[in-house]
Amino acid sequence: MSPLTLHAPAKLNLSLRVLRKRDDGFHEIDSLLIKLPGLHDVLTFEPGKRFSFACNDPALPADEGNLVVAAVRAYEQAAKVSCTCGITLEKRIPHGAGLGGGSSDAATTLKALDQLHDGRLGLPGLESLAATLGSDVPCFLRDGAVRCTGRGEVVQDAETPPPLRVLLLKPWFEVLTPDAYARWQDSEALPGIDEREQEVDGVRIVNDLERPVFGKHRFLAELKQWLLAREETRAAFLCGSGSAMAAVLHEDADAGNLARCARHELDPGLWHWSGTTGT
Repeated sequence: MSPLTLHAPAKLNLSLRVLRKRDDGFHEIDSLLIKLPGLHDVLTFEPGKRFSFACNDPALPADEGNLVVAAVRAYEQAAKVSCTCGITLEKRIPHGAGLGGGSSDAATTLKALDQLHDGRLGLPGLESLAATLGSDVPCFLRDGAVRCTGRGEVVQDAETPPPLRVLLLKPWFEVLTPDAYARWQDSEALPGIDEREQEVDGVRIVNDLERPVFGKHRFLAELKQWLLAREETRAAFLCGSGSAMAAVLHEDADAGNLARCARHELDPGLWHWSGTTGT
């Protein structure tokens, strides 16, 4: 076995509709999402006599509480193999941001292990296995845009939207996905906060989790309205369940300057990333 290095990309939900609460406690959704290859974690798989795992972020668990390790154990059981490799995870995607970093790490681990074991499970087997690890995990097994339904685990290829210039901004705090969904049914709109569907280059952008998340985290509502008021911005929306916010920018906009202005006017500790979708 030669060392294998793979990138685990972040995701961006361009649309996220919450349809109903299901009898199993999950929520029925319909979401169009794309990957952000320019924003990714890095996973390296090296030969070893036994399994080991290391991560550059000490805040993350190093046992089965980490989705990478959970993915290894699930793959071993499903494929009936013993994974004797050392896995190193370099985190670049902030956690608790709604960008799917942990789910992407898990999916990338499954793909790597199947590659290292001669495609023992194949895509259908990996998708079934991924769904047991988390609702977002299956969507990262496919390249390009996907439409996710069910609780998010039913994945179909979708037409890739045109490239969009985006700026991501994340405050210091995280949003717990279960908490966002738990608040959805009884959430109420905040006065003066625009939650309407937006359209950019034929792409309809909407996130039904904005209302419950904004109700608890007013700063995110303020951040969205601040972005919408800027001349650089074509659209602004919450990333998944948050806490990152995405702004779609005009082609000639200075993303770095916009991020600096946001830190100066709103929060000096804002994390930011800018790039183009699909690249």
